[in-house]
Amino acid sequence: MVHIGYTMMTEQAGPRALVEHVVGAERAGFDFSVTSDHYFPWLESQGHAPYAWSVLGAAAQATSRIPLMTYVTCPTTRYHPAVVAQKAATMQLLSQGRFRLGLGSGENLNEHVVGGGRPAAPVRQEMLEEAVEIIRALFAGGYVNHHGAHFDVESAKLWDLPDEPPPIGIAVSGKRSCELAGRLADLVIAIEPKRELVDAFDRHGGAGKPRVGQLAVCYDPDRETAIARAHEQFRWSVGPWPVNAELPGPAAFAGATRFVRPEDVARSVPCGDDVDAFVEAVRSYAEAGFTEVALVQIGGDHQQPFLDWSEKTLLPALRQL
Repeated sequence: MVHIGYTMMTEQAGPRALVEHVVGAERAGFDFSVTSDHYFPWLESQGHAPYAWSVLGAAAQATSRIPLMTYVTCPTTRYHPAVVAQKAATMQLLSQGRFRLGLGSGENLNEHVVGGGRPAAPVRQEMLEEAVEIIRALFAGGYVNHHGAHFDVESAKLWDLPDEPPPIGIAVSGKRSCELAGRLADLVIAIEPKRELVDAFDRHGGAGKPRVGQLAVCYDPDRETAIARAHEQFRWSVGPWPVNAELPGPAAFAGATRFVRPEDVARSVPCGDDVDAFVEAVRSYAEAGFTEVALVQIGGDHQQPFLDWSEKTLLPALRQL
């Protein structure tokens, strides 16, 4: 059975609302939750970008069952890996073992704010690998000194460590990231239902480990309303990931997507209230080998109707997968 998750999309809701949403997701019966970690929204129409780690801490206290996870945090530019390790260990304690640390090489949209330029993709992968090494060393306890190609750590130690460190997931999009995730990660993360990503992860040591995907959906009883909202807030998602990773801000995404039509978005995002369309979209992940799929309901003000519909209609249908 594929586990179905709920996404706290920080780009489309404020911090208090996000916590209310994940409480509702737990009540509705979602199996897990994930949280984006952004400094900017993709488009101004989304309108939000609170600090994800504060939201996660509040969510850990407001919920009791639903697992929590970053989807994903970049531990190389905006955050130093030693600080990410401290945050993740604290979250594992606050959540009483319900936290997973999802990591990735980051997008220019969020990482540019601290300056220093944008490293080339191979360098970003090198930085991510070194960051994971540092985080795991700190999770192991004791003092850590590290002087690598990209990071320095001086006598760092985590004073509050959980009995079991949070599992580490790595986001993948191509051959190099799959090889990295297979070697270093406890689970793999992707945003496309591509079998080749799962197979590459398996070849490099990922066989038998969880595979987590993410799917944007737009529930509304009126399909045309859903399509219009998806186009307004999520048209950026139809662009190729190598381009999306490099654009610096909402204005750039608005320009890059000015010719994207509502029907273009509707082809990749299930819209409306046809449960079969939502099930088929999730099925594409299951058939590609994913064991978990986190749903993103588009529209920060449209979460409760989606949660109600999910509890009564969508989740029972998805349990059949």
